[in-house]
Amino acid sequence: MSATLSVDPAGPRGWDEPVRIAVRGLAPGQPVTLRASLRDEKGARFRAHARYRADAGGELDLARAPALGGSFAGLEPMGLLWALEAERPSWRLLKRDVRTPFAVELEALDGHEPDAGRPLARAVLERRFLPPGVRRVPVRAGRVRATLFLPPGRGPFPGIIDIYGVGGGLLEYRASLLAGHGFAVMAVAYYDFEDLPKVPNTLEMEYFEEAVCYLLQHPQVKGPDIGLLGLSLGADICLSMASFLKNISATVSINGSAFCANRPIHYKQTTIPALGYDLRRTKTTFSGILDILDVRNDIVGGCENPSMIPIEKAKGPLLFIVGQDDHNWRSDLYAQVASERLQAHGKEKPQIISYPGTGHYIEPPYFPVCLASLHTLVNKAVIWGGEVRAHSKAQIDAWKQILSFFGKHLGDTQNPRL
Repeated sequence: MSATLSVDPAGPRGWDEPVRIAVRGLAPGQPVTLRASLRDEKGARFRAHARYRADAGGELDLARAPALGGSFAGLEPMGLLWALEAERPSWRLLKRDVRTPFAVELEALDGHEPDAGRPLARAVLERRFLPPGVRRVPVRAGRVRATLFLPPGRGPFPGIIDIYGVGGGLLEYRASLLAGHGFAVMAVAYYDFEDLPKVPNTLEMEYFEEAVCYLLQHPQVKGPDIGLLGLSLGADICLSMASFLKNISATVSINGSAFCANRPIHYKQTTIPALGYDLRRTKTTFSGILDILDVRNDIVGGCENPSMIPIEKAKGPLLFIVGQDDHNWRSDLYAQVASERLQAHGKEKPQIISYPGTGHYIEPPYFPVCLASLHTLVNKAVIWGGEVRAHSKAQIDAWKQILSFFGKHLGDTQNPRL
């Protein structure tokens, strides 16, 4: 009997959905190597492999069989995805066009690498970013440049604004995946996109206020409030929005700092000065990649530092998701300082979820871990921190925490997946 490689459920699945990978028709105890590969939208190849042994019935089920080595080891049913590693040095997997899926090629080989022999079976796993029925609506309203994702159905749906960090442009894949869970999610660009500034000198809160007004005025978005989700600099923008703007009821900060980073934040008559940095404090790792953990100026005065965002004015509960090994900045320290400021002003203590062995880029589940990539601050590759397996586990749990947090504080999503 010839071997077959199957994926259950069959057919296209969302990137954040787990699947069950199995090989059948093997000899009892047969050594097998499984490979996975995909090409991103710029043609860069990502690969992962793991060594296994079939059971006494000639079956290999990744939900039951531990990997014996390779890109990972142990019982990891989705390891072939989260362990994908770019062939290009310091290359981050991004999805620019959510309307097209990634095709993950799976292959089973006889024997164990590096001496694996003939191919036994192949399959293609289609991983999509636009869930069934989710509508993608480009937004060009006033100054706002964004994309709104609306779940299937009539609505109205709880609204969320999603903002990424440095790098510019408009990243939509987290917003599109969230919309598959019943939220109306608007991914907002704020520089280096279409007619927006190439590099902003100041972060103007009035721009983001326009985005909030647009979302709340949409007939399929449930008011009177919305939620905010941000990563890195995007998290700091979200914390600023929650502090200055109206109609915010829940904010998630993923490895934010709660301080005004490298550019002033301005709203009406208020300007928060940038904390600033000194690139002379950059270090070079053994592998030659830069470490920028210590380049930011010290937060002298802690929660009374003038560069700290006035989060004691934040509307609604706050959730800080923190990677303890974040090498972009000291996210764990900043979250604690933010908590101290809130409590010093009589406000509710924020929820802080801190993940050991986890770096800066906490992405949706099963994304390959980005340990190092280009940083626009230095225009060179920097390390982001984290250990692959721990970081991957954190991404899965953080996604559950985000969905639960918004489901609790934004109300009914009309979606049974929550």
